[in-house]
Amino acid sequence: MKIKHKLWRLLHRKTSKVILAILLICLLVRLLPYFAPIRAADIVQNQLAMQFSDRNGLPLGTLLTRDQEHTAVVPLNQVSPQFINAILAAEDGSFYEHGALDMKAIIRAIKEAIHAKRIVSGASTITMQLARMLDPVPRTLSGKMSEIWLSWRLTAGMNKDEILAAYINRLPMGGNIYGVEAAARIYFSIPASELNLAQSTLLAAIPNNPTYFNPYEHWQRLKQRQKYVLNRMVQDGYITRLMARTSAEKVVFQSRQRGIIAAPHFLFWLASQLSETQTLDSSPIRTTINRPLQQFVEAQVQQVISSLAANNVHDAAALVINNHTGEVLAYVGSPDYFNQTKLGRNDGVQALRQPGSTLKPFVYELALEKRIIRPHTILADVPAHYAIPGAKLYSPTDYTESFLGPVRVRVALANSLNVPAVRVLEKVGVQTFLERLHQLGFEHLNQTAEHYGLGLTLGSGEVSLWELARAYVTMAKLGEATPLVTTLSNSPLPLTPSPFPNPTTWQLIIDMLSDRHARATAFGVDSVLNLPFPAAVKTGTSSNFRDTWTVGFTTDYTVATWVGNFNGEPMRKVSGVTGAAPLWNRIMLHLHEHQEPADFQPPKSLVKLPLCAISGLRPTPKCTSVVQEYFYPEDKQAYETQNNFNLPPEYDEWLAKQQQSSFTTGNLRILSPHNGDLFLLYPGNEAKQKLEFKLAGTPSQPVEWWLNGEKLATQSANSLFWYLRPGNWTLEAKSGEISDKVSFQVELASIKPTRRGFSIVNSQIKQ
Repeated sequence: MKIKHKLWRLLHRKTSKVILAILLICLLVRLLPYFAPIRAADIVQNQLAMQFSDRNGLPLGTLLTRDQEHTAVVPLNQVSPQFINAILAAEDGSFYEHGALDMKAIIRAIKEAIHAKRIVSGASTITMQLARMLDPVPRTLSGKMSEIWLSWRLTAGMNKDEILAAYINRLPMGGNIYGVEAAARIYFSIPASELNLAQSTLLAAIPNNPTYFNPYEHWQRLKQRQKYVLNRMVQDGYITRLMARTSAEKVVFQSRQRGIIAAPHFLFWLASQLSETQTLDSSPIRTTINRPLQQFVEAQVQQVISSLAANNVHDAAALVINNHTGEVLAYVGSPDYFNQTKLGRNDGVQALRQPGSTLKPFVYELALEKRIIRPHTILADVPAHYAIPGAKLYSPTDYTESFLGPVRVRVALANSLNVPAVRVLEKVGVQTFLERLHQLGFEHLNQTAEHYGLGLTLGSGEVSLWELARAYVTMAKLGEATPLVTTLSNSPLPLTPSPFPNPTTWQLIIDMLSDRHARATAFGVDSVLNLPFPAAVKTGTSSNFRDTWTVGFTTDYTVATWVGNFNGEPMRKVSGVTGAAPLWNRIMLHLHEHQEPADFQPPKSLVKLPLCAISGLRPTPKCTSVVQEYFYPEDKQAYETQNNFNLPPEYDEWLAKQQQSSFTTGNLRILSPHNGDLFLLYPGNEAKQKLEFKLAGTPSQPVEWWLNGEKLATQSANSLFWYLRPGNWTLEAKSGEISDKVSFQVELASIKPTRRGFSIVNSQIKQ
């Protein structure tokens, strides 16, 4: 007996030690998580879907995170209590009573499994489900142990509310939607805080099996699961049986959109501009977009493109800005962002394209500012030739491929004449103009002045519609540089001193661009550029008709439009006034449908005087066209005294092609030959080589032609042909008291040419 007793005592002692060791190991294991706790800050969700609203709180859309999940995070106190109760009842009714594991649920699940010989119910707690969301593992014994370990660490570092908040913000809600906030906004277009009982129980039914209970594909299954959730809420005392029955009524889910309601190009561009702090601090992000206006502009873009389809036009973009605040009200990058076959994701607002003539107003403003030209200056719209080193001869022409001769600055700008603009740029200097464009915000014009050359004013560089619109807002604000605003916040933008302090020149440019009579030569008196209220506007067409632009403004709004093809194909018979202008016109009329804008202010400290439109001088009785034009006060004295008008030699080529020469009234000018010309006479062709003597002017008496003092003829015509003879010749034309004289040479050629005729040795090319 003693031996037995000793053995029993020894065995009992060993068993106690084993049990104690086991208990110590279990205690150590259970305490270990507190040495490696997971806190709320450790699992914060940074890669969130960004939600955007318009200026009035209307939703614009939600952009996916980098892993393509719709995720929106909200604090627990911004979630409807109905949803919290529903998800607790559906997934873990005693969540606030147990720890990481629910031992009662585990024992119950084991008993049910033994009795049914299969797994009937699970025992996963919300904490364990969160652990599985954070670290998905295989459903094996080792995977389950890993899940339990992670659950303990979560419990060690977070309280119940923190765990629940992390859980409901990660709930799988069908498709690529995660979290109650994203689900509430996508399915019902409301925040999670506004979910009612019916909506809450439907959403709480989804996470159990998001694919099986997908609301768009398996509605009846979801309704059955909702009834289960409602019954659980009744059992747990959250609601009454009557509330459960009434909450099972029909709930309307919003039709699943692509996450974007309006302004897709704007949202993606804005998302790329925002910092991570900005996206986390405000959800949804409140933008400056006006959604009804945005949707109107989107519809107009599609309609205009549809009307131009026969002209091989496929793409367009538009931008609307509030001049007073710089806020972007509408931003359309293409006719259909979601049409990938038509390159719909290309953003025509930010794309770099040749701007055509839309930069011309800025070179004229700079020339006026520097007093290189004045409002009454006459510019030569005549053929011009520029020798570009290492390139072909540059001979700019106008859109109509014709020339108007002497034109006022107002007419040259309003009609978008190319040659006068190039002449003005030549006087201003390409480098000076390029620096001004940089000041205006054209950061993509980053090549050298030599690279762009004189073609810069005609669009030889590449700019974006965004940059153009911003520069025209500066013009509308009389040189006040105004940054474009895209989000609404309480912090005002920092004010920076304007680099364009003189408003008068800007007022002059606005006055010219809003003068419908001045642009009538090129655009007609009743074009789409003419609105029933004051508006300054400029069109542009790039080379080969690949891009058309129209940018303009009233005192309230700036509208910039582009029509073209993303693939670079030229359009057929489409210019700025037929391509982009109709779209601009529609938007402008819509913006001012209920209230017309104020008039533009006239240029300060300038005086309006009558002007001869041809000479740019005070009108004389012989002037056939008298207009009113602005003058600087310092030019008034010269206006009173100057009345002698003679066109310089640069007009000769143009004058020679005119049917009449009324531009030189009261004067004579020999247009052909030029003074100093040398002609070659080829042997054997003496009887066939003739030279035309041609005059400009409308003499009151017959013209006498004299050659080396010998009278050739007296006639009323302004042209005479003469057979070439070798020698030095002085040609004189007389009509009463007026005359003109030139000298030229004729030499025998040493080699007979392959073509008959004569050649001019010294060319009249402008360097």
